[in-house]
Amino acid sequence: MSTLYITQGIAEWIATLDVNRWMLLLFINIFLLVAGFFLPPVAVILMTTPTLLPIITQAGFDPIWFGVILTVNMEIGLITPPVGLNLYVINGIVPDVKLPVVLWGALPFMLCMVIGIVLLCVFPQLATWLPDYLMGTIQ
Repeated sequence: MSTLYITQGIAEWIATLDVNRWMLLLFINIFLLVAGFFLPPVAVILMTTPTLLPIITQAGFDPIWFGVILTVNMEIGLITPPVGLNLYVINGIVPDVKLPVVLWGALPFMLCMVIGIVLLCVFPQLATWLPDYLMGTIQ
């Protein structure tokens, strides 16, 4: 995917969409989730952030908030198949537990993270209140 510039191409395609900012964010979240299924987080971040960050800032979203959303999306990718690295690490630590059991055990955490992304999208202050407080923008 990285050699063929698929992720960069999709990110650039998202930039050309003529939709409102929330639909744009929905497309970006779906794209990040799917990319996280197949690529390691560092690769997705390095390949897509230079394209997505200007889109996000132009749409009026906070870059710190988007960084939190991006991180949660990448963490979901670490616990979902087919590449879900953390699933294989857990299976390596406890080899007598079969991989399907590990997959079902990770499902509630994945659902909680999806709910977390939705909450962060609806209430972006959850991700930005501490940086705003420490930087002095909130009294």
